[in-house]
Amino acid sequence: MVNEGDAIDAGATQAPPDGSGRHLSWFRVGLVIAVVAAAIGGGWYWMREQQAAATAAVGPPTLFAPYVDVTSTPRYAFEDATTSSAVLAFIVSGRETPCQPSWGGAYSLDEAAAQLDLDRRVARLRQLGGTVSVSFGGAANSELAIGCTDTAALTAAYASVVERYDLTQIDLDIEGQPSMTPEVNQRRAQAIAALVAQRQATGKALDVWLTLPVISTGVTDQGRAVLSAMLAGGVRPAGVNAMTMDYGEPFPPGRTMAEQGELALTALHGQIRSVWADAGLDLSDTQAWNLVGSTPMIGQNDIPSEIFTLDDATRMLVFAQQQKLGRLSMWSANRDKACGPNYPDVTVVSDVCSGVDQQPGAFGAVLGQFGGATAATPTAGADPTGTTEASAAPTSGAGQPGRGTTTEVVDDPATSPYQIWNTNQGYAKDTKVVWRKNVYQAKWYTQGDQPDLPVATAAQSPWTLIGPVLPGDTPVPTPTLPAGTYPDWNADEVYNAGSRVLHDGIGWQARFWTKGDVPGTPPTNPDTPSPWELLTQPN
Repeated sequence: MVNEGDAIDAGATQAPPDGSGRHLSWFRVGLVIAVVAAAIGGGWYWMREQQAAATAAVGPPTLFAPYVDVTSTPRYAFEDATTSSAVLAFIVSGRETPCQPSWGGAYSLDEAAAQLDLDRRVARLRQLGGTVSVSFGGAANSELAIGCTDTAALTAAYASVVERYDLTQIDLDIEGQPSMTPEVNQRRAQAIAALVAQRQATGKALDVWLTLPVISTGVTDQGRAVLSAMLAGGVRPAGVNAMTMDYGEPFPPGRTMAEQGELALTALHGQIRSVWADAGLDLSDTQAWNLVGSTPMIGQNDIPSEIFTLDDATRMLVFAQQQKLGRLSMWSANRDKACGPNYPDVTVVSDVCSGVDQQPGAFGAVLGQFGGATAATPTAGADPTGTTEASAAPTSGAGQPGRGTTTEVVDDPATSPYQIWNTNQGYAKDTKVVWRKNVYQAKWYTQGDQPDLPVATAAQSPWTLIGPVLPGDTPVPTPTLPAGTYPDWNADEVYNAGSRVLHDGIGWQARFWTKGDVPGTPPTNPDTPSPWELLTQPN
């Protein structure tokens, strides 16, 4: 028998006391190797997560940027100082030419500049320290990649928008079956890859976000195919923005829109890791969350039972902050106000109000806490046009120690899109003028009120600052109408409200009773608006 203290391992050779002839136990060696490997592997995973967290901390800042429906009326003033960033939507194919970008199929880029002052408003937001990106696609109209079947032409179409607005980030809002076919996915990926390469060749970066519909289990198989096609085409997306809205699936009793969104975003997080891994790109947990974005539809969604409340907004904000999402947005800034008593049915979605009881801007105030303050910070000395504006010679004493160095800005009629403001002239509501290299629009009839005169609040000024005069601006031609469109104005004739006349080829409509008042001339009484209103087209 063997005493307990004399027991040895089965199959092992007992070693002499001096250790000579001692043999290794391969079982023990294997156990040690496994323990060490686990420690190294766990340490590597921990280190990778720490590195990812550090990278996220010093990488691109998280951002709240609401979508703005550019073509919706009344126009939303995204260039206002209370807005820090905006995603302008949507660029789609032109109605006549599929490869020509348009705003909502309603305005070409040039038409948007002339009729919406869009370029100027973009410059104004940047002047205030804000950022602008542009979204291509959307639920309505036709995405560029569908109808523009030539990849080179599609690349040029994307590039024309990026270059015009000097963008560093774009958003591809991909919705609907026609936008998700394999052919369209491949063409879009090839064009975007070429566009990114072009920008990089000139030393300019371009981040590309993909915005996709989701349900509680994340993106659909079609959405996953969109992501895979982008990666296969050589595009590394900046992130995937989930449309946390219009789920179209039944909710369990008591589940809120925010909770549904959390499920969708968590599922999307896993899908991103999986799709990126399929492309040979290994992401940490933190890195994958940094690639997730969320865009709820505030208030009433298109599905009557789905309503995103302010409580939902608060919960989504907390979730986005905790998970360190890369982006938070909302559809849309235009809708961030109550519909009011005259709106008959709030379950019918409006593009200018939310359908819930709220204060103006309430959703933006909550979600805007993501990534920092909601208000833009003016950039000291910033020139949003990228050029130095011409000025007159320094005023007397300029440049001398202890004395003023302000230079007088002189407006040039040849490079001013609108008439230069004149203290002796009256301006009707909505009239645009240029003053000190900026464009202003009259809120009501005004005369003698200098557009940039300091006031206690913006509401006290009769002028709204639209944005700066841009390089290449020329006078906007006064619209003329064909002879005979209306009767020629006659100084001896009485005109009642609504009467229309031609004077020097320009159409005018009487605001009220008038006789002898020449259309287009300032009124003799500064307290009385002009009796004539400019017409731009026959009606």
